[in-house]
Amino acid sequence: MRLLRTSLIVLIFSFLKLSGQEDKNIRLIQAVTEKDYNSPYVVIYDSTDVDVMESGLSYVNMHQLYKVLNQIGANNLRIMSFDYDPLSAYVEIKSAKIYRRSGEVEFIGKDRIYDYPAPARMIYWGGRKLTVEFGRLEPGDAVELVVFRKGFTYALLYNDDDEKFIPPMKGHFYDIVGYWSSVPVLEKVYRILLPENKPLQYEIYNGELSCYVHFPKKVNKDIKVLVNPKSIDDKESFASVNQTYQHKDKVVYCWYKRDIKPFAGEPNMVAYSDVAPKLLLSTSPDWYAKAVWFHKVNEDYGSFEVTPEVKAKVDELLSGVKDELEKISILNHWVAEEIRYSGISMGEGEGYTLHKGQMTYSDRCGVCKDKAGMLVTMLRAAGFESYPAMTMAGSRIDYIPADQFNHSVTVVKLSNGNWMLLDPTWIPGVREMWSSAEQQQQFLMGIPDGSDLMTTPLSPPENHLLRITGESELKSNGDLGGKVIVTAEGQSDASIRRLFNRSYQSSWKEIIPDLLSDISSNVEIRSLKFDDPYDVSKPVKIEIEYIFRNYAFLTDKQIIFTPLLVKFPFYNNAFAFELFIDTSLVELKYPFQMRCSKMVEIEETIKLPDNIEVVLPKSYNSEGRASSFNSSFDLKKNRLLIKAKHTLQKRIYEAKEWSDVRQAVICRRKFMDSKVVINK
Repeated sequence: MRLLRTSLIVLIFSFLKLSGQEDKNIRLIQAVTEKDYNSPYVVIYDSTDVDVMESGLSYVNMHQLYKVLNQIGANNLRIMSFDYDPLSAYVEIKSAKIYRRSGEVEFIGKDRIYDYPAPARMIYWGGRKLTVEFGRLEPGDAVELVVFRKGFTYALLYNDDDEKFIPPMKGHFYDIVGYWSSVPVLEKVYRILLPENKPLQYEIYNGELSCYVHFPKKVNKDIKVLVNPKSIDDKESFASVNQTYQHKDKVVYCWYKRDIKPFAGEPNMVAYSDVAPKLLLSTSPDWYAKAVWFHKVNEDYGSFEVTPEVKAKVDELLSGVKDELEKISILNHWVAEEIRYSGISMGEGEGYTLHKGQMTYSDRCGVCKDKAGMLVTMLRAAGFESYPAMTMAGSRIDYIPADQFNHSVTVVKLSNGNWMLLDPTWIPGVREMWSSAEQQQQFLMGIPDGSDLMTTPLSPPENHLLRITGESELKSNGDLGGKVIVTAEGQSDASIRRLFNRSYQSSWKEIIPDLLSDISSNVEIRSLKFDDPYDVSKPVKIEIEYIFRNYAFLTDKQIIFTPLLVKFPFYNNAFAFELFIDTSLVELKYPFQMRCSKMVEIEETIKLPDNIEVVLPKSYNSEGRASSFNSSFDLKKNRLLIKAKHTLQKRIYEAKEWSDVRQAVICRRKFMDSKVVINK
């Protein structure tokens, strides 16, 4: 009885505490029904307000309301988490509520809000995770969340408690706001209050947003809120778009979008941020200013100071070496192989600041920026002019100078005055100096006079050649025996090496036989030779002598078989990522990407039995500018000569180039099913 009375009191108290916003939320929640949306849940509104100080420090308030539509949505929304770095950001959950479908409003207490170390792997910078536990939800329930945040994503040098939240480029503010979602969003609002003396540049990409700008106006209070009660599409007004802020000394910018549909991606598509609606904004004047800042912050910190220990190591590595490019290659690959990728926080200064070269040299570990800094230090010790650079692995960097970087590399000036890109993070086990998996990727050099945004050039497909040649003999009993030689270069070479380098040495001799056994279990490997996969001084080479018992299909009058290299015995993503491309869609809406540009050449000569008649299969050919495939079958007496060539011209393609790439892959797959018919 006491429990029942307590529950009634809680329920009555909940209703009595309903504010105007809560009353509005209830009406909004009731207007959303499962029959209107084929989705686990719906975001009714997602509102963000950012108040920027003169220093660039920002105070952010996020207000979100979700409605659960089915049990999957209930499971998805039962907890919500926010990642942050305490060195550079402060996050607080101000309010969390559940609007039960029964009408009860449940307030989540502090005992269901958790702040704990974020799970970490390879990068240990002391990140934390703030989580609110809503617990068991049912379809028809809704959850509301109000979160306060100050600070930024990366940590830099700071002196006192409030300084650490100021962005790295002090006095400037920048942000990237995505307007896409995997579930329906009825309204998303982003509003920023900026000091009047900070000019803002912004651009909307890949779609349209509604926006407004309000200039400062003298009012009695610092902020005055005027509510416009007009409805939207005959429904209740949403949270904050209809509120007009007037501030006595700040300009108000607002961008909003209603009725955001779930964004449907495509196979092989580029990053969502490259094709879905987004907003970029920055008070930084241009990329030159960003480059100058990046240069100065690391030089001031002394990131590239050459110590006697580092100098001695460089002298040891380069002893007797005269060639300029050979020196650069030795240092580049030493850092790539000897500095393990593992991020250890330097404490004050972690983030954009590169660890000092001596620290990385002593620890023998670091993330991309530290490996880049280690290489800069060693190159300077060798007498080169070298600096770090920033880039974005996996997506595009656009013109507005917001912080669109997730990777750091190195640039060095050659004796002819040209700059050369180096990436010690991506080239372990790679013969290249710069990974061509980063072609068509934007980068910014942190050089003294600054630089504009640049794009890495295309790498010709022949630089990433995979060549497979074979000589074999088909016996009249159906056995096929012969020899195959595999050679590769560039990224094709690197992919094959990874098959070995990411396996135990004790299993190396089983890798190739395992691939061949996928063709037939009746395979006997008579000889297998391959070079040390860790030796990148020469291209990879694999030699295989084999015999397949009962390889061909025999009838009383015919021998039917698919030539071994036509079937492609190395059907593996490392050897042939291009064969795993999803070609189900005839047309694409968005740009797409491959792993790298590539050329595959296949050539096989097969000795056939005597006194036979051969019916050759059809040759498949697809000519395109973006990609092509050509094949041929020729018979000279009893020798069958097979040739094929598959070319992918680049890494990132426009949607209109999909037809070329798709058709070439389809032709190659048909070629792989080709049957040679021998009439006895």
